[in-house]
Amino acid sequence: MHDITKPTAPAMPNLGKGTECISLITSQISPDMREAIVPMLFPALGTYVSGAEFQYPDGTWKELCGQMAHLVAESGMGKGQLTACIETVMHKYRKHDQEELEKLATWQRTVKSKGANKDKPMRPDVAFYFPPSDVTNPAFLQNAMACEACGAHTQYYNLTEIEMADRLCGGHKQVSQTIRNIYDRQRAGALRATADGVTGNPTLRVNMTFSSTPFSARKFYQHELFVGTFARIPFSYKPRMERCGKIPRQGDYGEDFLEKLDEYILRLEACKGRFIIPPLNRLADRLAADMAALADLADDDVLWDMGKRAIVSAWKNGCILYILNGQCWTRGMGDLVEWMVYHDLWSKMQVFGDMLKDGDTSTSDVGRKGPKNMLDDLPDSFAAAQLEALRVHLGKGKEGTNKLLRVWKNRKFITYSELTGLYTKTTSYLNRKR
Repeated sequence: MHDITKPTAPAMPNLGKGTECISLITSQISPDMREAIVPMLFPALGTYVSGAEFQYPDGTWKELCGQMAHLVAESGMGKGQLTACIETVMHKYRKHDQEELEKLATWQRTVKSKGANKDKPMRPDVAFYFPPSDVTNPAFLQNAMACEACGAHTQYYNLTEIEMADRLCGGHKQVSQTIRNIYDRQRAGALRATADGVTGNPTLRVNMTFSSTPFSARKFYQHELFVGTFARIPFSYKPRMERCGKIPRQGDYGEDFLEKLDEYILRLEACKGRFIIPPLNRLADRLAADMAALADLADDDVLWDMGKRAIVSAWKNGCILYILNGQCWTRGMGDLVEWMVYHDLWSKMQVFGDMLKDGDTSTSDVGRKGPKNMLDDLPDSFAAAQLEALRVHLGKGKEGTNKLLRVWKNRKFITYSELTGLYTKTTSYLNRKR
């Protein structure tokens, strides 16, 4: 179990066997930004998978749409490298979309050339898989209908500024519901008026990535932290590093790179049917137990909710790794999936920790700690009164002390001595923290 309250990010595991595609894509990114960009790659890669479902441990079948990720870093830290990388990953869809755009332009020219009383050709069926980031809400819904008609295909957006989501969703008040519908693969929930009548309530098969500074992220999500919307989006935070007099070096996405990348993309496009990945599901079950333990140590329901959603998002990433690796599972893939769960939670704590803890919606004091492991703040042997005092200090009710002690005992974090009246941390708990 990683400590998500430390200022240092959980270390990303080495990209070994089974993660060669991720190694390839990140090889051209400057070393200082690789860890931050790795979680951002999966929504784009998942867009290439249509017609495949994977069984989650709860028995439900999930498509690889509804994937989102948000890169947070200060201005000038290298967020722009994500856009160059994504453009390369999506190069096949850029070509597809250009052909679709030419079809639409040809139709528009034909319509304009017809007189007012002449029959005009019907608008061609066009579907953009990688639309521009400045798309409006009507165009977003129209394209969702077109993608649904083209074999339930996923559309992908890379929003280089988080505020672009307001335009896409039809206003900031609609962002929360739209994100929920995208994550849960629901219908748009609104009919669209066209010249041919009222139509359009498509299933939202959408993947998205966002980028922003910490200030913009805190301002954008300040009213969404406790309603489930925020928990549905994995975050990747790149903290400001020490000043360095060297300019980071980026690689070149040349023809050799694209040839190797296309071999992996073909695997994604060819994946059809239903799949169950037992080792990935066992990992998800173990992570669920870890998230419950983490939330119990902090006695924090918000952390528990974020942890559950973080597992689902990372699990989908694991499904993509499974396809990329020729539908074989490796330990290295599992290590990367587990890291992405904790990296997401750590990123949220670094950017929003104080807001999650105190309900503060200001945009100052970025980086203050949020949910705290209370057992770590107690001595190895302690009395109930010490936990009660700690809870009061942290702004929690002292009436929850006895319940929390029972939870810690049941999880074998502590033992109780009738003789001394003290609680003692167990050896297994102390070992897991080392």
